Amino acid sequence: MSAQLVTELTILMLAIFLGFEVISKVPTLLHTPLMSGTNAIHGIVIVGAIIVLGQPDKSAFTWVVGFIAVVLGAANVVGGFVVTDRMLEMF
Repeated sequence: MSAQLVTELTILMLAIFLGFEVISKVPTLLHTPLMSGTNAIHGIVIVGAIIVLGQPDKSAFTWVVGFIAVVLGAANVVGGFVVTDRMLEMF
């Protein structure tokens, strides 16, 4: 393993643990509004994946992971806006 891969895996694991701790501390009453907003932020994931997919020299693995990131990010963005719309209709 290269040092860069170890560093990236360490950052990923720390982000997973931190994200779990932060989300588990959110009260139930605030969960839906916060999650709908963070789902909409996944537009950044889509832009990043499109940039990666636009690179001329990419492997098949990079193409597959980038495509999956675009699809899942788009689903999350749409879901976030749907949930937000449903919440606003309640008021």
